[in-house]
Amino acid sequence: MTYNFLTVEPLTLDTVTAALAHCLSVQIQEVDAADEDTDQELRNWDALVHCEKATVEGDVSTYLDIYVQESVRTQPTERELASAVARTAGTPVVFHAEEILPSAYWLATEDGIVTRARVYESDGEETRYVIDRVEAPVARLPHVTVGRIPEVVRELEIATPIADAFAAQLDRVSLEETGTAGTPFWMARSRLGAWEKLVRHMEASWAPSGWCPPDLYRERLDARDELDQVRRQLPPPVACLLQQALDPLDARFAELTADDTGGPLRKELPTAHPGSTASPTTPP
Repeated sequence: MTYNFLTVEPLTLDTVTAALAHCLSVQIQEVDAADEDTDQELRNWDALVHCEKATVEGDVSTYLDIYVQESVRTQPTERELASAVARTAGTPVVFHAEEILPSAYWLATEDGIVTRARVYESDGEETRYVIDRVEAPVARLPHVTVGRIPEVVRELEIATPIADAFAAQLDRVSLEETGTAGTPFWMARSRLGAWEKLVRHMEASWAPSGWCPPDLYRERLDARDELDQVRRQLPPPVACLLQQALDPLDARFAELTADDTGGPLRKELPTAHPGSTASPTTPP
């Protein structure tokens, strides 16, 4: 398994070797760590763990490219190993998030916190990393802004089994129309998917993000409103299929929401449709 980490504090090869041996439950001699100054002829190419270390610039100091042989019994996830290395080496560890955004990262601290981080890479001759924002305070990064990172929530992979099944039914009716942007079939498929993502996200208490940006919440409410218009443009059999897909999602949404009695949601969404008075039981 391969891991790619950035550490805030600079690390020596000895520190890296000891940390990886401890975290992966292998002997120190089974870890081969090297940098640009290492004599390649002296390396242990049969080691169970290999690590290429490089010095980098910016808000981080060290880049680690780690490869763990399949024969190693301990095969942690990237999050688990990053957290373990942070604790063992005494430095925050930055690692890539699952989202496709190039700036989407996680940061694990030595005291056990794992938080979202927005990291930018410069395009200069030498790559420089800037930690632009974190969602929880990091003691070793007092200059970094603390705040929510909304763009990663939009990129979350949320399963939409009802919308997927509906899309498959549309494909059997007219694959071309379903795949052509702007057609009623395409609109029905895409808007249903957006609506189901909102319901599933609410159902999971906003996990793994822990929240939903108000503009995204509003956007997916609008998708539900648009489905009422799209349904009237569909052939009756397809409109019936759409309604069958909507019924369980609408019912679940109703279960998860409460009347916006005090108007807190309206304050977040000043342009909300007059009829959109439901707010999630867990605020976005």
